[in-house]
Amino acid sequence: MAVFNNVLELIGRTPVVRVNHFDTGPCELFIKLESQNPGGSIKDRIGLKMIEQAEAAGRISPGSTLVEGTAGNTGLGLALVAAQKGYRLVLVIPDKMSREKISNLKAMGAEVVLTRSDVAKGHPEYYQDLAKRLASELENAYFINQFSNPSNPQAHEEETGPEIWEQMGGELDAVVLGVGSSGTVTGLSRYFERVAPALELVLADPEGSILAEYINQGTLSTTAGSWMVEGIGEDFLPTISDFTRVSKAYCISDRESFRAGRELLTREGILGGSSTGTLLAAALKYCREQTEPKKVLTFACDTGNRYLSKMYNDFWMRDQGFMDVENHGDLRDLIAKPYQTHDTVTVGPDEPLANAYSRMKLYDVSQLPVIENGQLVGILDESDLLLAIAGDAQRFDDAVGKAMTTDLTEIDVNAPVEDLLPIFNRDFVAIVKDSDQFLGLITRVDLLNYLRRKADR
Repeated sequence: MAVFNNVLELIGRTPVVRVNHFDTGPCELFIKLESQNPGGSIKDRIGLKMIEQAEAAGRISPGSTLVEGTAGNTGLGLALVAAQKGYRLVLVIPDKMSREKISNLKAMGAEVVLTRSDVAKGHPEYYQDLAKRLASELENAYFINQFSNPSNPQAHEEETGPEIWEQMGGELDAVVLGVGSSGTVTGLSRYFERVAPALELVLADPEGSILAEYINQGTLSTTAGSWMVEGIGEDFLPTISDFTRVSKAYCISDRESFRAGRELLTREGILGGSSTGTLLAAALKYCREQTEPKKVLTFACDTGNRYLSKMYNDFWMRDQGFMDVENHGDLRDLIAKPYQTHDTVTVGPDEPLANAYSRMKLYDVSQLPVIENGQLVGILDESDLLLAIAGDAQRFDDAVGKAMTTDLTEIDVNAPVEDLLPIFNRDFVAIVKDSDQFLGLITRVDLLNYLRRKADR
């Protein structure tokens, strides 16, 4: 095995793996694991190319500040390169991005500016417009602008495309890909136009994006919807985009994307992100529609490690309505973490308060049911904990039973949802019971999630 001089030399040359456990119709389906890049995504390629080309052109030099608007992965690719080369990096990111991405960016030294994800291009808080403005205001700053930067598609024309063709032994009929900045589709279009003009490019587009309609119908909508998949889909046509060789587009819902991504992990052992799920769902549709054998390739665009709190979190998936759950028709439908399925985070009355504090922090909850011999005997919330230890921090060793509340606000499982409001107005959490059996807790957030699911039906 080769020894590399630095982490930047690890970018590219990512493996391709065959899909074995999905119905791919008459086709063979392959996935190029861009998640194996050192920064965890396909965007490492353009991060390196855009910075090195800017250096070569004299646009940046030691001491320069790099600024970019990004859905996260381009930012991570830029952060990887900027850290190695010693540049300051300021990134403007829409607020729908996963907290893992944001934490990762900050850990790599990037400065993160969060902005609204519900506004379109032209609005002052749109992430690209805000990034451009910041670059004009900061001293010695350079706006990377991946959406208009010719180095973006160049990376894929010169590197990604040739890699694919070599790995597939010159035998490939179709590539299914997504579009964010459009560098991948433009670069691969240019490369395959030369070496394999019959190869078909197929777009996987999130529901709400304007691109699928543009490809399939030739009309460019001026209004985009919203979607939760990160990194792909657009509400405008990037300057560098070239869709002339894209033959077809599939519109994929968030539900399809997240479920396909999770299924890819359980069936093939590939931990991909949300856009990977979109691409897989589209690739499977394409493969199953074919009437003759074809070799088809798609991408694991980034690693699923950045989505553990979202698409790989059962509770988040349920809250979004993306997982099928049993509908009881009573208050059990509002309990995010039922006690009977061992999802409720609990504490015992004889445990020290330090245990309760650690559990609250670890699981990001503000109250714990206190369970003794399978029965609910109290509730400990943050206020109870604070009152117990405020005067003496040594009281973290005291038993939970000394600080818990035993005057419990219970509600019958068959009570109407409206009966929760008086409980919340008194700043209590609702304790749901069926006769003497404790079923779980309902918080204000649980009620909000329930009402949002109803509104989306």
